[in-house]
Amino acid sequence: MAVLVIAEHDHAQLKGATHNTITAALQCGGDVHVLIAGANAAEAAKQASQIAGVAKVLLADAPQLGEQLGENVAAQVLALAGSYSHLLFPATAHGKNVAPRVAAKLDVAQLSDVIKVLSPDTFERPIYAGNAIATVQSADKIKVLTVRTTGFDAAPATGGSAPVENVAAVSDSGKSSFVGREVTKSDRPELTAAKIIVSGGRAMGSSEKFNEVLTPLADKLGAALGASRAAVDAGYAPNDWQVGQTGKIVAPQLYIACGISGAIQHLAGMKDSKVIVAINKDPEAPIFSVADYGLEADLFSAVPELISAL
Repeated sequence: MAVLVIAEHDHAQLKGATHNTITAALQCGGDVHVLIAGANAAEAAKQASQIAGVAKVLLADAPQLGEQLGENVAAQVLALAGSYSHLLFPATAHGKNVAPRVAAKLDVAQLSDVIKVLSPDTFERPIYAGNAIATVQSADKIKVLTVRTTGFDAAPATGGSAPVENVAAVSDSGKSSFVGREVTKSDRPELTAAKIIVSGGRAMGSSEKFNEVLTPLADKLGAALGASRAAVDAGYAPNDWQVGQTGKIVAPQLYIACGISGAIQHLAGMKDSKVIVAINKDPEAPIFSVADYGLEADLFSAVPELISAL
């Protein structure tokens, strides 16, 4: 049977997480189909059709799918689920909103945060904040997965020529309605999609110091800004910058940790980064155990020196 990926998009553009999820789907066996559920989302469907490995794109286009409400998107997935052996969602806020609804309605166990596909029915996922990896085998007829995108390379955006098929959109569930959305505007790359991330911890001391020291470095590198939970809880950085088990899971090409001790919850969110640079004056800081390059120094002098050398 075929495998269905539920795409994440803003109607005009596919989100990067969809590409990683398609890579996971290709390893599950069978043709890979992509569902675009949205309003005026033909452009997103066109982009999905060009991704290498995609066999078909299903476009459900209707006003009631415009705001991506969990109840409506889940109903759309359920309307198609019978034709598929696997339903894959990115393990993002959107995917985590829809996948459990689908799994519950199908009366199957959801497999969360999959980082490796061993066979069509056997998967690996992290547990205990990434300190252990569980191998899970599912006997469910339809397998519902959320995919940790840092575990899979992104599928190439070009090279495919899949047909786009229009499918009937489900009616509005009437169980929820869209009230409003507050979107943070930033000139920086989105944290989960950034190739370079500069993060600060509790040692920054204040939001003023956080911005004064780290912003010039991020500007110089074209990087996104991140923070540990301790820095966010202290008010040094906004919530959407938080990296870690209870924040965002990232895997950039370069991760620079400034004044971050490396608590297990933080490491769970960034240890898959390709190159990790740690700056900390505590030689015993756990962050050094995962760092590719460690600098035992006062960040308030080391970071300005680094900026001047770039």
